[in-house]
Amino acid sequence: MSTYDTNLLWRSTIGFDRLFDLIDSSMTMAEDNYPPYNIERGGEDSYSIELAVAGFAPDEISVVAEQNMLTVQGRKADKGDHNYLHQGISSRPFRRQFRLADFVQVKGASFKDGLLQIDLVREVPEAMKPRRIPIESSKAAESKQIEHQQAA
Repeated sequence: MSTYDTNLLWRSTIGFDRLFDLIDSSMTMAEDNYPPYNIERGGEDSYSIELAVAGFAPDEISVVAEQNMLTVQGRKADKGDHNYLHQGISSRPFRRQFRLADFVQVKGASFKDGLLQIDLVREVPEAMKPRRIPIESSKAAESKQIEHQQAA
């Protein structure tokens, strides 16, 4: 079974439109495996993406973050004519996209030994973090009223 019918879920959920769109798009993407990559979780809110981009120089690679999408592109600069007997190192252009969760930001990128490492951090604003709401008992509310009446 290669497709999933999400119509049943549409009837009983509210506000999950974007989630279903993500599921549908991930099922229909026929993605190329070049360049290979790793995604590593460094902590509760930190991640890194490591791409194997052997043969590319840092100035031939671009990393662009916009909204919830991270795009890494590489295009090899033409460096004259070569007379290869065998060319096993790929130098084809590539475009790799990663969909980022809400509040995930790119903190930096580094290039070392043919590996491009992109550091990501999830920074949830204080207003969006869960907070505990104290529950007052009816006795506490009555004592406040009595204290208020005595002060008046």
